[in-house]
Amino acid sequence: MRLPQPLYPGRLVRRYRRFLVDVELEGGRQVTAHCADPGRLPGLAVPGARVWLSLCDHPGRRLPFTLELVEQDGTLVAVNSRNPNRLAREGFAAGRIGFARGVEKLRGEPAIGPGTRLDFVLRHPAGHLLFVEVKGVTWKRAGLAQFPDAPTRRGRRHLATLTELARSGQRAALLLIAQRGDVDGFRPAADIDPAWAEAFAEARAAGVEIEAWRCAINLESINLDRTIPLV
Repeated sequence: MRLPQPLYPGRLVRRYRRFLVDVELEGGRQVTAHCADPGRLPGLAVPGARVWLSLCDHPGRRLPFTLELVEQDGTLVAVNSRNPNRLAREGFAAGRIGFARGVEKLRGEPAIGPGTRLDFVLRHPAGHLLFVEVKGVTWKRAGLAQFPDAPTRRGRRHLATLTELARSGQRAALLLIAQRGDVDGFRPAADIDPAWAEAFAEARAAGVEIEAWRCAINLESINLDRTIPLV
């Protein structure tokens, strides 16, 4: 997947109000950019960190800059929360996602019940449906991609929905996409959100299909690299 071009390098000054960052661009100009990731971004939202911004000059946008990449220990980490669903679409189309091979049709954001939506529903030639939720992961700890980096009631609700679907005989899946290339496995962050970790274990036991990937990233693109084990 191509990243927006050009990217503007700079240094993070501060992050505040969850979705705002101040960045000093090369040359000394300071700008405020949108940070699409609602998590805590441990080890990433650090003053002085090297970052890259994209620019959208649409006249209706209040903040033309968006935080796209952060460098951590020499590794580029993508922090735009829109990327994982786009990568999932590419993975489905290319037949790379194991549980979704042979998919015939795809629809985004299906309504499952009152106030509940998942990211995708896929239809296979045989006619059965596969409901998929995608989660982007940015946090690395002990060499592993870990999620969540902050308590997530919405994330727990998604897992509960997948579990209910699986128990009712439907196919349901969780796709975890680590937006970095330096992780060797995935583990739920039970100390951050014990309820999410418990819901994750219940989903696995109920038959929810779970696949985790890491990405290959440079200043031009981000792509699915390879699967990583659940540990």
